[in-house]
Amino acid sequence: MEAISINKRGIGVNFLDDGKASVIVWSPTANKVVLVVNEEEIELSKKDYGYWENVTHKIKEGSRYKISVDDKDPLPDPASLSQPDGVHAQSEAINPANFNWSDGAWKNIPLEEYIIYELHTGTFTDEGTFAGIEARLDYLKELGITAIEIMPVAQFPGSRNWGYDGVFPFAVQDSYGGAKGLQDLVNACHQKGLAVILDVVYNHLGPEGAYLGAYGPYFTDKYKTPWGPAINFDDEYCDGVRRYFIENALMWFRDFHIDALRLDAVHAIKDLSPVHILQEIKLHVDRLMEETGRTHYLITELDLNDTRFIKPIANGGYGMDAQWIDEFHHALRSTATGESTGYYSDFSGIEHLAKAYKDAYVYDGQWSPHRKKTFGVKAAEAGGSQFIVFSQNHDQVGNRMLGERTSTLVSFEMQKLMAGAVLVSPFLPMFFMGEEWSERNPFLYFVSHGDKDLCEAVRKGRKEEFAAFHLEGEAPDPVSEETFLNSKLQWNLIGDSHHKLMFDYYKTFISLRKKHPALKHLNRKAISVEVDKEAKTLVLHRWHNDAAIFAFLNFSKEQQTIPFANAGSFTIILDSADKKWNGSDTSIVNQNSISIQPESLILLSTNNY
Repeated sequence: MEAISINKRGIGVNFLDDGKASVIVWSPTANKVVLVVNEEEIELSKKDYGYWENVTHKIKEGSRYKISVDDKDPLPDPASLSQPDGVHAQSEAINPANFNWSDGAWKNIPLEEYIIYELHTGTFTDEGTFAGIEARLDYLKELGITAIEIMPVAQFPGSRNWGYDGVFPFAVQDSYGGAKGLQDLVNACHQKGLAVILDVVYNHLGPEGAYLGAYGPYFTDKYKTPWGPAINFDDEYCDGVRRYFIENALMWFRDFHIDALRLDAVHAIKDLSPVHILQEIKLHVDRLMEETGRTHYLITELDLNDTRFIKPIANGGYGMDAQWIDEFHHALRSTATGESTGYYSDFSGIEHLAKAYKDAYVYDGQWSPHRKKTFGVKAAEAGGSQFIVFSQNHDQVGNRMLGERTSTLVSFEMQKLMAGAVLVSPFLPMFFMGEEWSERNPFLYFVSHGDKDLCEAVRKGRKEEFAAFHLEGEAPDPVSEETFLNSKLQWNLIGDSHHKLMFDYYKTFISLRKKHPALKHLNRKAISVEVDKEAKTLVLHRWHNDAAIFAFLNFSKEQQTIPFANAGSFTIILDSADKKWNGSDTSIVNQNSISIQPESLILLSTNNY
């Protein structure tokens, strides 16, 4: 594979300084490749490594075009930057370099300062657009968020989708606002001091409009994924595929000023190459950072408990900066709700929550009953900022049959406790849109495929997936627009007393997290945990220099008294059971014990804070 330029895209349609356009298509087994623009056919010349190229003045910004391989019907460009009429229609030639950025003074914040807010563009606001998000940035700043994480925006069929059915990785969803809309949003975020994480999918493409296979061996039969054919990262002709996704990562950072990428389900990326594709992406991103002086992060969703992904390349790892850890969520959820089916069967509740606080991975080398094998490795050397934790996210809500949020499953008090459990952790906290005001609308699974047979297959698959839960009712129709509309946030709720109180609680706790040295500094060595399984209480001690906090968490439905020497010498800095948070009563701090209210959290600090 020839060297990849980090300064510009090397595939697709790109405009040159003289006004002409360079057209580069990878199709290694083709005998003929033709650009079709304004009903005119322009042949491309064959180059090395399976690339076809032409430089022409006949394609301008805004031109619509398709590409024909071996005289077959023309198809959209696999590296299209814009699909304004959908996934089956012509591609549009645009030039992202023309955007007038005003974020020159922006510097990405340190990863350990990320307080992340995950959102879905289509349901976050009534508008369902990037502009709609932009209008809410002051709200997110007030809450205390430092980084927004946008679920995937690669072009998908129709206008309703989680984003994981994207089929044009380089094209920004037209119904959200397209490339310029995303650039406007990122520019506005940076002006307000917010970092932007973009969720990208490098493990599969969606089932409708995925024309890449018509151009070359983008997929392989060597491996399987739960969502369809595996991307070809290590089989014949894989060099062009690897370049395609490396170019994609570079584009988001370089041309859209994205601060971090969240790489979806990297455990489904199969690659036995000597240099793993994630490592190769990291090496190219490092080159880009050296060139531009900007800082970018690579974050993975990982279900392997394998530190190889987050170890530095110099230490034999892939060099990813951080990862989601679902196990913290599973341990917290099993503690709070007692759920024990499916993957929750692996989690014993509060003892595993204590282990998650201490060790990050709950399973780090022991037998997993759910997986029926010994699972995981220890993560003792990984820093706190390398792990992202949450009490809910799009998957954990949306993959439930009825899409129930925590707000409809547990009490108001338990919601506050679970939020606090995330915020006192020595890891990066993430919140799912609306949880901060106790949003009660579900977040359901929805699609808007144009293929009727595919729609019916999705409906059938959803019903079969939840057949065991038939007593709870029918799974909502994922194709129905109503399912999508029912998943939108209800911004009008935030003014109601109950919801405003929850918002103020989150805002106050996030502020404490950002200010208190023992919470702010993510030193995994400066932590101790004590747990009482029978009482369902946990005491978390964290410190930094001479500043310290003690978090007392009571997951039981009874008031609990916890021995604590010299308790009177500490200051209460937050009590979730305080009446100002609509709690039952404040906890009682005696000289040598703490009496803590049911389903509540109390945070004590050394007096020098």
